Amino acid sequence: MKVLVIGTGYVGLVTGACLADVGIDVCCIDIDQQKIDNLHKGILPIYEPGLEEVVLRNVEKGRLQFSTQLAENIAGVNVIFIAVGTPPGEDGSADMQYVLGVAREIGMSLQQYAVIITKSTVPVGSSEKVKAAIYASMDKRGKVVAFDVASNPEFLKEGAAIKDFMSPDRIVIGTDSERARGVIETLYRPFLLNGFRVVHMDIASAEMTKYAANAMLATRISFMNDIANLCEIVGANINHVRAGIGSDPRIGKKFLYAGVGYGGSCFPKDVKALVNIGKEHGYDLRLLDAVEAINNDQKNVLFQKITRHFDGLLAGKTIAVWGLAFKPDTDDMREAPSLVLIDQLLAAGANVQVHDPIAMPEAQKILGDSVTWCDDVCETVANADAIALVTEWREFRLPDWERIKELMNEAVVFDGRNIYDDVALVKEGFVYYGVGMSGVISANYVL
Repeated sequence: MKVLVIGTGYVGLVTGACLADVGIDVCCIDIDQQKIDNLHKGILPIYEPGLEEVVLRNVEKGRLQFSTQLAENIAGVNVIFIAVGTPPGEDGSADMQYVLGVAREIGMSLQQYAVIITKSTVPVGSSEKVKAAIYASMDKRGKVVAFDVASNPEFLKEGAAIKDFMSPDRIVIGTDSERARGVIETLYRPFLLNGFRVVHMDIASAEMTKYAANAMLATRISFMNDIANLCEIVGANINHVRAGIGSDPRIGKKFLYAGVGYGGSCFPKDVKALVNIGKEHGYDLRLLDAVEAINNDQKNVLFQKITRHFDGLLAGKTIAVWGLAFKPDTDDMREAPSLVLIDQLLAAGANVQVHDPIAMPEAQKILGDSVTWCDDVCETVANADAIALVTEWREFRLPDWERIKELMNEAVVFDGRNIYDDVALVKEGFVYYGVGMSGVISANYVL
């Protein structure tokens, strides 16, 4: 089987590398010549644990290739994945120009039957637009070739994408053709040997499933953050509440953590896009409007706590920010809560010292020299007046608190992910602020 993957971003590169790893002949196509040149040198455009090893292994075996030329590599293909970006427009709608541009190019080049699979996150009805664009190009060249269009949304978690692809909890396939269904089942058979679930459905339902899944997860996060804010007002503890409701099997424990809001390339974009899809069809998704509003507000929570602690006098204060990426095990800075906090601190006149194990090169493209870049946590806390934990990287979970306290001007921790033992930190002499806990826990707290 021969596969083309159009787009070498997060989804495309993971898809291509993992398919090659089970023996499929894969060529990844991208219009960015520099990106392709770097891939030929073994330089990946993204950080994802384990991805580099998979890419290098399959390039060496000759199963994975990279090119900027779709037409030169389309002969004999069985499957073409469209995995280019669908960035949000000003109104929040998904921008389909890159997807449809690829569809038109496929229509100009396709020589034999193939299944065209939209892997990009696209609005309901997009597969029909892809099909129409392919036919329009075929009409222009005066040659019509049989093909099918299908939807196969991705459900990859950044930081765990290789595992998610190689051992999927489900594979959603949207088709309107038995021939296409058979081709896709053959393609995914190596990943289904352990009984992983294939969910077949119509194309429109598959397109909706991706948006609905991300919207549900985003809703759980915003729900817990909303409850956390109420906990602070009424004197409850969100960690206790989470344990209580998470033990109900109808609710479960996942995505019930309070914090400083969600970010990344999926949740913010997909919630906006789904809201826009509703509006286009005359329906207001009021719950998702609230989910987005809560999340935007939640990104201000740490700054508000820091401001209150210092009585609004942040000018000249030094704040150590631990974690920049929107989540651990990625260098993705898109919609990262850390950027909101840092902008607010800088605007208030504070000095900001930052460290992230992976994301600092990406963050430097955004923040430049406005912050102090540090090699480790101890460097960030030198003469600092407070610590703000934003991203829960493993190396932040159990630092040398005794050493850190010696280096700081004032021993204060603002825990934006509730990963620390508040009582233990108090015993170390720190003032502790979590999310969803009433008041402040300090050395004066009666243990």
